[in-house]
Amino acid sequence: MNFIAVLVTSASFFSWTSAKYHHHKQDKDKELKYLLEPLVYAEVTARRGNAVVLPCVMRFKPSHYRVKWTKIEPPSQGVENIVLITNGHADKHSMALLRAHNLDVSLRLTDLELEDDGSYRCEMINGIEDESVVITLRIEGVVFPYQSHHGRYRFTFFDAKEACAKQDATLATYKQLYRAWTERLDWCNAGWLSDGTVNYPVLQPRPACGGDLLSGIRSYGPRHKTQDHYDAFCFTSATKGSVFFIAGPFNFAEAERVCRRDGASLAKVGQIYSSWKFQQLDHCDGGWLQDGSVRFPIIHPRERCGGIAEPGVRSFGYPSKSLWLYGAYCYR
Repeated sequence: MNFIAVLVTSASFFSWTSAKYHHHKQDKDKELKYLLEPLVYAEVTARRGNAVVLPCVMRFKPSHYRVKWTKIEPPSQGVENIVLITNGHADKHSMALLRAHNLDVSLRLTDLELEDDGSYRCEMINGIEDESVVITLRIEGVVFPYQSHHGRYRFTFFDAKEACAKQDATLATYKQLYRAWTERLDWCNAGWLSDGTVNYPVLQPRPACGGDLLSGIRSYGPRHKTQDHYDAFCFTSATKGSVFFIAGPFNFAEAERVCRRDGASLAKVGQIYSSWKFQQLDHCDGGWLQDGSVRFPIIHPRERCGGIAEPGVRSFGYPSKSLWLYGAYCYR
C-alpha cells in the first residue's frame, strides 16, 4: 500500500455508511474548530488492489501544527501504527504530500491490501487544541471457514494465521465475521479471528450447534494462542486474476500439470471464493485446489448440484490425491 495526501473532490466516489468524530478536549460535545467533519459519513468501501481517499480537510490553519495519520483499528501489537506525519512541508515517512488546496490533508491509499482494512485517525496537533476525525476503510470481501487437512480443530492461533495466508487470505476480524453472518454465513465449527478470540456464526439454532441458544455470533472469547486448537475464519477480497475450470478426470498431480500447461496454477481456496463472490463463478463439478481439497462454487443452487438451497462454495474435504479423480480449478 502506498500513501499520498490529496483533495477529496467528490463524495460520489465512495460508499459511506457510518461516522465517528473525535477531539481531545475535556468537553466531548464541543464542535470541531480546525477540522471539517467528513462531508457525509466516514466509512469508505473498496476492494483489494483499488485506490481510495480518506477525507480530512481543515477549516483554517493554526500558526503552528502537525497532521498525523494513524491506523487505530485493528490495534497493532506494541508500537503506535503511524501511517504519515507532516507539518505541511515535509513528512517523516518519505511520503509525498500532494495538496490540491491549502487546507487539504486527505490521505490517498493505493494498491490496497487485505491488511489495510480498519479505522484511521486524522489528527491535527498544535499543542493547545488537538483535534481528530476517524475514518473507517472497509475492504469489500468474503469470509470463509477453513479447516486443516488433518481434521477439525487442529490450528493454534499462529497455525490459523499461516493457513489463511497460504490461501490468499488473512484471519478475519470480528466485524468481518459479523458482516458475513448478516449475509447468511452459518457455520457450526468454532474458528480463530485476528484478535485471538474464537467464534462461530449461527443463523439457524439446532441441537448439534449450541442447543437452544439464540442465533448470532457465538463466542468462546480470547483463547490461548499456542495451547488451544480450533479452525480458522479467513477473509479475502478481489484478485487480479481469475479462476477457471478444466474438466477431468484427474488425480491431484495430473490436475497440477494441466493447470501449468495452460499457464496457470491450481487455485487457492481464497481465490475460488473471490471468483465466486466477485466474478460470479458457478460450476457444478468438483475440482482440485492447491491445498489438496476438492470444492465447487455455486451461484444458482439447483437440485442436482449439491442439494443445498443457499449459494456458496461446496467442499468434498481432502480426498486421497492419488485414488480420487476430479476436475481442476486453475488460477491465472
